[in-house]
Amino acid sequence: MTNKTRVSTACALSAAALLTGVAAPAATAAPAAHHLAHPGRSDRQIPFTAAEVTARDDGTYEITWKAPGVRKVAVRANGRTVATGGSAGKVTVSGLPAADRQWFDLVPDRGQRLRLADRLIELEGTVNFRDAGGYRTEDGQWVRMGAVYRTDSLDKLTDADLAKLKRLGLSVDYDLRTASERSAAPDRLPTGVRYVVADVLGDSSPVFAMPATAAEAEQMMIDGEKSMVSSTGARSAYSTVFAGLVRDADGTLYHCTAGKDRTGWASAALLTALGVPRETVMKDYLASNDYRAEANAAALAALPAAQAAVYKPMLDVRPAYLNSGFDEVEEAYGSFAAYERKALGLDGRELRTLKAELLVG
Repeated sequence: MTNKTRVSTACALSAAALLTGVAAPAATAAPAAHHLAHPGRSDRQIPFTAAEVTARDDGTYEITWKAPGVRKVAVRANGRTVATGGSAGKVTVSGLPAADRQWFDLVPDRGQRLRLADRLIELEGTVNFRDAGGYRTEDGQWVRMGAVYRTDSLDKLTDADLAKLKRLGLSVDYDLRTASERSAAPDRLPTGVRYVVADVLGDSSPVFAMPATAAEAEQMMIDGEKSMVSSTGARSAYSTVFAGLVRDADGTLYHCTAGKDRTGWASAALLTALGVPRETVMKDYLASNDYRAEANAAALAALPAAQAAVYKPMLDVRPAYLNSGFDEVEEAYGSFAAYERKALGLDGRELRTLKAELLVG
């Protein structure tokens, strides 16, 4: 690798990901209920300030929550109560029958219940397919799970994966990749899923020298993140995705190659638009490091140590990358609200529609 080798931003954000290919084990999938939100009514407000479901390798589930002011919380699955607790709890549930995707209802003694599942959708042909929801907003609502999904590339999906995604209820797939990526690794999709190209980087992306050091690689990723905010192609691609979400969010999937950079910004923009705090948005963004850990480690282990050191920043997601995107929003548009209007094409009415579609509580 030398500075004489020229690559595009698209290559910077996807070439390292193409080194991977480690598949995840199979798991579950099933649609979630759509709860109606009634802002302003205390009996319909969700009292949980934090809650999460984590599926364990041994088939058990860990459910944690915090609900200040609540005396009792019942954890329900498959129509029955499987655990109970107080205003804060951590329980492990075992012995549940196999299901496409295991859902839990956290039912407080006052206020609205919260429906959650493990965020990861485990498939044989992906490692970073996950639910975009399950997060609390600044004003106490929650992003509905079972509606919008994000993932890495879909070219290695097995027939069992396709059947599982069919049951998941996918309706539209937004492919954020370049033409060369799409040609080299075309998506496999369940029948009936609408396929939409929303190329973020395109053929007009800036050209950078292939990095010779880890510091140069990190700077390349920072510059690439900025281009995803302000370039013409990125504005067009992400506005296409958001227009689709406004029309009908249920069953929406967006993805790139590794499911971390272009996809990461799509989710960061969506969660921010919905009112999720920046700290939570960052947590969701950085989770790709965990979901991709095994695949990334295998990719780096196959390289000479010096080359692996340079590639690692391109396989990672780092706070500096996402922060550079938000910095670019401020510099290019002045505020995130202006970015919503000018780049994502969301006016006030459309933003209200998006929130009505995806927020509960």
